Amino acid sequence: MILSILLSTVLIGLGLIHFNWVVGGKFGFEASLPTKESGERVLNPKKIDSAIVGIGLTIFGIFYILKSGVIEYNLPNWIIKYGSWIIPIIFLLRAIGEFKYVGFFKSVKKTDFGKLDTKLFSPLCFIIGTIGILIELMK
Repeated sequence: MILSILLSTVLIGLGLIHFNWVVGGKFGFEASLPTKESGERVLNPKKIDSAIVGIGLTIFGIFYILKSGVIEYNLPNWIIKYGSWIIPIIFLLRAIGEFKYVGFFKSVKKTDFGKLDTKLFSPLCFIIGTIGILIELMK
């Protein structure tokens, strides 16, 4: 239960950061986008993109609140069954990355994003994925 609540807090917090970007906030926005070695952004997300990610992260957070048992719910069993594996796999794949700009195995490492990704973003995704799997295995 504690791991589920911790994970839901982290995921909802990340969702709130994305919603902050939707309403024009700048906190961490530039640092969260991968760039080429020249400094050119690899991604140029629109507000709708941040909203979609924020909604997804918030839904994942709510999923883990429900999984903790703190709130009674009546979801179909297949949602809990598959969500319990799909969510952690998404974060573990993000931690592994796409081998160029994002993840532990990226080749572009010396950009500001690359350094932050190595120290913070990829480890956080790995931890989220690992905790998600632990929650499922400990049930």
